[in-house]
Amino acid sequence: MRQWAREEEWAAWLRLAIRGDAQAYNRFLVAVTPQLRSMARRRCDQYGAPPSEAEDVVQEVLLAIHLKRGTWDPARPLGPWLTTIVRNKLVDSLRRRGRHANVPLEDVADFLETADETHEAANRLDTQAMLARLKDPQRDIVRSISLEGADIRETAARLKMTEVAVRVSLHRALKSLAALYRSE
Repeated sequence: MRQWAREEEWAAWLRLAIRGDAQAYNRFLVAVTPQLRSMARRRCDQYGAPPSEAEDVVQEVLLAIHLKRGTWDPARPLGPWLTTIVRNKLVDSLRRRGRHANVPLEDVADFLETADETHEAANRLDTQAMLARLKDPQRDIVRSISLEGADIRETAARLKMTEVAVRVSLHRALKSLAALYRSE
């Protein structure tokens, strides 16, 4: 099963667990624990922590998931939320033991790339859904400037509008999108 599909299955179980389904919660914990253990071992290795530290981190992560599962936004991907908890619990553990955690810049870049890939598909769908709620010229202007990277002048020429009209329409469209986003 691909990572994305597996995370979707875990997310479905966690959604059910948040609603009180104990069996779904058990399935979630049993399924996610090996992944958490693997992530904790990799992080311990990265930061020079002994391998025995990984199991303590996993236990702390499971406790944090149990206590904070209500803070997970079900509309967001589960993987980055879990990864963040693992990282934070490892850093907490290293601090308690007096170690300094230095995160190499390359690791941060790798994490951001992974998060970008995970969020890319979801964000594309969210973006398209939000843009579909705008009226025609505003939708075209936002898509042209914000998504395709065109400038005001190019967009105005393509849409046969003045630059001022494009700026005003863009401002109104972004204001409408912000209101739509806040309402959801």
